[in-house]
Amino acid sequence: MTSAQSGEQVEKLPSFEDAFRELEATVHQLDTAQGELSLEETIALYKRGVLLAQHCSEALDAADLQVQKLSLHGNHQQMETFLDEDV
Repeated sequence: MTSAQSGEQVEKLPSFEDAFRELEATVHQLDTAQGELSLEETIALYKRGVLLAQHCSEALDAADLQVQKLSLHGNHQQMETFLDEDV
């Protein structure tokens, strides 16, 4: 049985920028609630915050990997150019 079949909704995650803004707002709301939220509301916000933090972390990891690959590719091309000039 899939998660959609079990009644859970698979939610599309926002862009990194939107997720980060929502995460900031969620943290601020949790920090400033001072007992105004019910336990269930607090847990729901916390869960959403964890999901958003994971999403942001994964997006940053993917971007970092892309930069590393591009840098490695660029360094490889520079080395080839350098070796070709020495001949």
